[in-house]
Amino acid sequence: MRSTRKMPDPEVQAYHRDLLRSVEQMKAGKAARKTRVKVPAVVSARISSGLTQAQFAELLGISVRTLQKWEQGAREPSGAANSLIRIAQRHPEVLADAMK
Repeated sequence: MRSTRKMPDPEVQAYHRDLLRSVEQMKAGKAARKTRVKVPAVVSARISSGLTQAQFAELLGISVRTLQKWEQGAREPSGAANSLIRIAQRHPEVLADAMK
């Protein structure tokens, strides 16, 4: 009588072996790769100033949507905006003071 149990596909078996090996490496603290995310200057400037997106956008004279596009990397700030962002990075207290 033939067995009704199907043998797993060799590709699936290889996937399972790789997955188990990866889990063992993670448990052992061996990372296969490290991902580093570069934070746009505008994000670090806004965060260091302690301002919300709405406050930072108002201070720069732009819409919140424009700021969000800058922060997501969909658009780049203009020359004048870049200057303000550099100032905000180096001296966040100036922006916080300007909001008072």
